[in-house]
Amino acid sequence: MKYVLGLSLGSSRRDKTVEIELLGQRIVVERRGTDGDTAKFRQLMQENDGRADVLCVGGANLALHWRGRRYPLECVVRLTRGVSQTPVVDGSGVKDSLERYAIGWLQARGLVDWFNAKVLLVSAVDRFGMAEELRAIGARQVICGDLMFNLGIPIPLRFRAVDILAPLCLPLLRRLPMSWLYPTGRAQEQVRPRYKGWYEWADVIVGDFLIIRRYMPEDLSGKLLVTNTTTQEDIDELRRRRVGTVVTTSLRVEGRSFGTNIFEGVLRCLADGRHADMVREDFLSIAHSIGWQPEVLDLAPEC
Repeated sequence: MKYVLGLSLGSSRRDKTVEIELLGQRIVVERRGTDGDTAKFRQLMQENDGRADVLCVGGANLALHWRGRRYPLECVVRLTRGVSQTPVVDGSGVKDSLERYAIGWLQARGLVDWFNAKVLLVSAVDRFGMAEELRAIGARQVICGDLMFNLGIPIPLRFRAVDILAPLCLPLLRRLPMSWLYPTGRAQEQVRPRYKGWYEWADVIVGDFLIIRRYMPEDLSGKLLVTNTTTQEDIDELRRRRVGTVVTTSLRVEGRSFGTNIFEGVLRCLADGRHADMVREDFLSIAHSIGWQPEVLDLAPEC
């Protein structure tokens, strides 16, 4: 039996353990939050080195990515130092493959017309695969919320602006604490409405649910969310806010859409010894072999 352990700097209230069987392999998947306690996170990483088959970093990224360049986040990389036996992943492989694929999948099925849709991408550097695919598919009206949602600076960006700012800012931002860039610990449980006008403007809101949730208003009537890291409680909350449709892009088990980091851990367990050298096509091939596709949840009330 395989063991995939996701260690998160986020809230322990979102913890979950499931056992699944894929391609004849049984895998225990566990998500364990440390409530922002970095010392506990580092300790659990070291204690499970060699015990877990894959260790997954959640509530943080090992690096930020833009236009083919990788910017390691020093504060997170330090927390994984000393782990030598078990592979450590952060979901970037899934973001670069399956999430990229999901954009075209939605277009092909008529669920979204990206060319005409107004899209709020809450963090382009976090969802770099989706960002690159939206650009490639010809999406004309995309607002990137990186400054707003990650740094609290109320300036919306277009892709061209991110192209200019990323190589200037990311070498500096990679040295900041992760809590400056992403809600960690109890901050994941707080909703403080902000940027209401951009939520209202958008037809489609794209990105990690915890980033979307951080500032979302009470009314999201008819919106389509392309996201992940959702619990059943989150889906119920979105239904109360009158969201029309939620599309989740990662592994969904028992009402829970796990983070990209854990989904990547599962896919690497299924890679038959090839996990160290997996590329975009490998992730897609294995995901399709287990029947994966984005899951569409219609939240609109029945008439």
